[in-house]
Amino acid sequence: MPTITFVNEKKELQVAEGANLRKEALAAGIKLYDGINGFGAGVNSVVNCHGWGVCGTCKVKITKGIENAEPMGMVEKATFKYIPGPSVFSYLGNEDTMRLACKVTVMGDMTVETRPPLDLFGDSFFS
Repeated sequence: MPTITFVNEKKELQVAEGANLRKEALAAGIKLYDGINGFGAGVNSVVNCHGWGVCGTCKVKITKGIENAEPMGMVEKATFKYIPGPSVFSYLGNEDTMRLACKVTVMGDMTVETRPPLDLFGDSFFS
């Protein structure tokens, strides 16, 4: 059984192979949703796409074990690139590790950073 390590929460979960990252995290009480500087997190936890992959509010950074997640699909790619919102600013510079928890199928061990910060002034923002 794969182990998911949540860095910010200092928590480890054993999940079945093929499990959905968002469902497992929410079932374990892990907070996936964040607002801007924490404002609006409560709203985002209720007003979200509930796993369809179009709102971008369940973004996570997989810092270790990205190879153990199924490849990014078309909906997820479009959400990061074309839907304006906080997920776009977190995605810049983290294209290889940023994912939407609702679209991640866990196939092995991984380390996950929930609610990654926005990078408004990073190297990739203005490029």
